[in-house]
Amino acid sequence: MHKSPSLEQLAVWREQLDCGFPQVADVFADCIAEAQTLLTPEGIDAYLENGRFLGKMGRGVEPVLIFLQEWPQVARILGEVALPAVMDTIRAMTKSPNSQAIAPFLQSLAAIARRLPSQEQLQHYLDLALSFMDRTSGSIHGIHKTYASPSLPDFFLQSPHLLNQLSMEGLRNWVNYGVRNYSHHPERQRDYFSLQSADSRAVLQRERHGTLLVDNTRKLDLYLLGLWQDADHLVPYSLGFDELRKPIPYFDKLGIRLPDVYDARHGISGLDRYRAALAHMAAHRRWSSAIFADNYSPFQRLAVEFFEDARVETLAMREYPGLRRIFLALHPAPVEGACDPETHSCLRHRLAMLSRALLDNPQAPTHGYLDAPLNVFVRRFHDTMAQGESSTEEIAGLALSYVAKTRRQSDQLPKTFFTDTEVDYRDDNRHLWRFHELSDDEEMFEEHREASVAEDVKSLPPRHYPEWDYASQSYRPDWISLYERLHPSGNPADIDTLLAKHSALAKRLKRLLDLLKPQEKVRVRYQEEGSELDLDVAIRSLIDFKSGGQPDPRINMSHRTDGRNIAVMLLLDLSESLNEKTVGSEQTILALSQEAVSLLAWSIEQLGDPFAIAGFHSNTRHDVRYLHIKGFGEHWNDDVKGRLAAMEAGYSTRMGAAMRHAAHYLEGQKADKKLMLILTDGQPSDVDAHDERLLIEDARQSVKELDQQGIFTYCINLDPKADEYVSDIFGHQYTVIDHIERLPEQLPKLFMALTR
Repeated sequence: MHKSPSLEQLAVWREQLDCGFPQVADVFADCIAEAQTLLTPEGIDAYLENGRFLGKMGRGVEPVLIFLQEWPQVARILGEVALPAVMDTIRAMTKSPNSQAIAPFLQSLAAIARRLPSQEQLQHYLDLALSFMDRTSGSIHGIHKTYASPSLPDFFLQSPHLLNQLSMEGLRNWVNYGVRNYSHHPERQRDYFSLQSADSRAVLQRERHGTLLVDNTRKLDLYLLGLWQDADHLVPYSLGFDELRKPIPYFDKLGIRLPDVYDARHGISGLDRYRAALAHMAAHRRWSSAIFADNYSPFQRLAVEFFEDARVETLAMREYPGLRRIFLALHPAPVEGACDPETHSCLRHRLAMLSRALLDNPQAPTHGYLDAPLNVFVRRFHDTMAQGESSTEEIAGLALSYVAKTRRQSDQLPKTFFTDTEVDYRDDNRHLWRFHELSDDEEMFEEHREASVAEDVKSLPPRHYPEWDYASQSYRPDWISLYERLHPSGNPADIDTLLAKHSALAKRLKRLLDLLKPQEKVRVRYQEEGSELDLDVAIRSLIDFKSGGQPDPRINMSHRTDGRNIAVMLLLDLSESLNEKTVGSEQTILALSQEAVSLLAWSIEQLGDPFAIAGFHSNTRHDVRYLHIKGFGEHWNDDVKGRLAAMEAGYSTRMGAAMRHAAHYLEGQKADKKLMLILTDGQPSDVDAHDERLLIEDARQSVKELDQQGIFTYCINLDPKADEYVSDIFGHQYTVIDHIERLPEQLPKLFMALTR
């Protein structure tokens, strides 16, 4: 929840944005309210400044609308410092013929940020996009007239889907293949980058490999918390973009850095490789302490790191013995004598051999190394560890002793022997060292911003939902911006008047409802064992016994609870068409809907089923409104009646997004059966959906999603022409009410028939 800005502050920010599009005016208050909770004051200034740039650059309302709605969530994931890089990319597209790609770039940005939740990876993605743009744009036959990249918008739209399956390195390889082979064939290039061609899918399949970190973050978070009582932000980095120095895992104040993908190796799965890396770093965080590095030589520091790594892993294996198998499988086994001291420095090779030997079971070692100093220090290490946990300082002393005993002149040679010496699940040990030139004062005066407690308000930040694109058979990620509100209140006496108008119908419904009401207990008779004696059966059995017949032994009875366990969500289409009057009447469809919903709500309250009521309408995909009328925790009272009395109709019908959001609340109910009733008077449509099948197919897809969640959907349609489309969405789960004037009677009866 967040605090709404004052009218004066809102006016100042509107002036700072300086954007005259009416679509922006409709959602600006909601966007800036969300930005207030997620951005700093400086971040809000940058947000508005760049929104102003996007509104003035001549590409219409779409880029600025998307930016205002998407950027706060992107900043929450990546930080505000990512904005300059994003805007640099947009400016580069603006200066080229590729301005039409700005909207899809911004639209996919939040989904990309969730897949690449670090600034480093986002920068790799932006660099790749700009390189892609440069390589697929150009001039025509040497003439200065340039043309836009035919496939850049498709690339941006497909990127979230691609990054669900590929690492950043895999995405780069997939892009390079397409550019290399189709840069001079615009149509085939579009087929490739929109994933329509067989070649494109084949290369995608080829580049898919390993276990992606972003797909397993939750599992690894639980692993850290459950086994190590530790928690931190897991930040991926890409292995394919640093050719000179391959990055390795590490942790600092900003989180734990891990590769974005791990392949299975030596029989250890990618997920277990992540667990090994996390176990190693969690062990350091628990048992290591930083020591001053200034008095150590580089060789001594290297030895201390190897010994300390072995110490914390030994302690980890004591706690979880199964780690030994994983550590030994992943730790390289250097071949003794492989390093030639005449040509290379062999210190790293000797330390890797020692590290491998230290991980072996001391009771039954399998390393097979014959080097005498190595075996002496293996015994000294295990003797030290046998006395307890030891400490970083104590193990550093042992490491210095090892370097002194095994030092060779060749250790100074410029060439270092690296074969089988890199233990890639271990971190870089930056946490192990302190330096005197970094004073303690710097650590003591870090700024910590305290989170402010936001005040309760009637609006919530926008939620972003995907939308199904039936042409490509894929979701458009974060395509819909949905704003939810508590419905304004009116006069509850108006609803009481409507109920009084239908008092005769209410009495008939009451008799039906009494039959549906759950009984507290129902007798189960004719039981051989039960909670009490069934006197009728017992007397009949006694008579049979006295008369020489075979008595019935089932003379007991028990009881069972006969209850309903149903949660109901009533979703109301509040689009403009509800303001039309019914045939032969001065009453609008909206007024009839109010009567019907009032009777239905009264009926459900009589039954005691938990239920909620919400309305929806839309004004493009950027502004879907979801209005809470009654919550599951509320009773049918004057507050709810007041909201129902104030119902108004307007705008369009983007049904799929509203159903997905309603399911978000219905799914949280603890009920055996979950029913969503949708009351509408027309097919899904919106002013920005020019293909009428688009929103019908999206609503159909949302029904499938709800069915997979265990939610039964049923549509009550008031459109006489509904048979042309409603079965495409709901299958056989619908009723068309041709005589709208009978809606107040039909709706409660239909509900009782569905839940009988």
